[in-house]
Amino acid sequence: MGPALKQIQTQKQRLAPRQVLQARLLQLNTLNLEQTILEELEGNPLLEEVESEESEEQEVLEESAIDDLDISLEDMYSDESTYYLSEEKKEMPLPDRHTLIENLIEQLKDSEMDDRDREIAEEILWNTNERGYLDTDLILVADRFDLLEDDITPILHKIQRLEPVGIGSRNLEECLMIQLEDEEDSLSHKIIHTCFDDFMHKRYDKLLDRLDCSESELHDAVKHISHLNPRPGEGYSDKFQTVIPDLIVREDRNDWVITTNDGGLPELRISQDYEEQLLNGNINNDAKKFIKEKMDSANWFIEAVHQRRITMVNVMRSIIEFQPEWFAGNMDFLRPLKLQDVADKIEMDISTISRSTRGKFVDTPFGIFELKHYFTDSIELSDGRVLGTFIIKRALKGIIKSEDKYRPLNDDALVEQLEHKGYTLARRTVAKYRDQMGYPVARLRKEI
Repeated sequence: MGPALKQIQTQKQRLAPRQVLQARLLQLNTLNLEQTILEELEGNPLLEEVESEESEEQEVLEESAIDDLDISLEDMYSDESTYYLSEEKKEMPLPDRHTLIENLIEQLKDSEMDDRDREIAEEILWNTNERGYLDTDLILVADRFDLLEDDITPILHKIQRLEPVGIGSRNLEECLMIQLEDEEDSLSHKIIHTCFDDFMHKRYDKLLDRLDCSESELHDAVKHISHLNPRPGEGYSDKFQTVIPDLIVREDRNDWVITTNDGGLPELRISQDYEEQLLNGNINNDAKKFIKEKMDSANWFIEAVHQRRITMVNVMRSIIEFQPEWFAGNMDFLRPLKLQDVADKIEMDISTISRSTRGKFVDTPFGIFELKHYFTDSIELSDGRVLGTFIIKRALKGIIKSEDKYRPLNDDALVEQLEHKGYTLARRTVAKYRDQMGYPVARLRKEI
């Protein structure tokens, strides 16, 4: 007797087209937003750019209106186009890695995924970190769509085969295995699949015993592995592309002024010619329907640009409130902060916060930083204190940087050094952080 068939009715939450548009614009940085606005102006005849003279009149009107209202400075958006001519930067802009995500999303459009799977795939991509690894548990992404982890694992599998191969991997072993999957009978594949720990710790004698191969064969296999990409998220974008900050934060007495750096972008409005045609009513029904559709689309686009601005400022204001020590000048200190904390505070979805912080940069009095910089996990020390992992990693980095490279500190010694600084941690925790920061074990840090 075959398996019983049963029908299950489920209710899925779908985003409306205008919400999809808002999400799409929010994930763009300032440069790409400008390009998108220009494309929309070209593609929708009902959208037109406000002429510069009218923009100046509008600014005068807004200023006079602001004089009459009790409105905070953060809600004002000023043109910062002359900012870079008048202010010498304290720090060179960072390379922009945001284009990788956009490229991967473009690749998804060429795949055979349906709309729902593509939406899930984008959510997975927005949860990858700068190194290209999945930065959250897959089950948490599944929960957002009311699915099981096994339901979306095939989608992750497809993402990991995009270019660069291995993007969205959950660990280094998985990343390397994906890049070797077409070489299943090779020695390199066997090394990663069966002896990954020995390989990572360069226990070559054990590898020779377990794999029954010659030194020459092992040397060639290890050399092949060394040419794989351990960090598929890095080194992808144009090295010469500099960041134009999306936000500018400056202190004004006891307050912070937050401005979106989009004053130079085209200001949009509905075409007055088409509006008059609609009002006069001397057009046929087909033309009226076309104009109505394009008008809705234009209004949604103008609204989405405005909403992006509001969301970015609200997220930045929330970050400042969550990290008072850093914005007071203590750049070595960040409180534990998760995307969900900001989402709860400004009552928005966590995916919205992810889109508004990934690949977005803020120009502060202390330099230019990606908004993701201000988010850090928490850790409870043995004395009960809860700190951001940023602080521990900052201290650990300082210890490793200043160590004697001829006698580098092993993990036990790093534990002792951190304890001297007041951070009591388990050895495995210190080893995990060291690995996350890209520092190998002491033996491999030794200089001769």
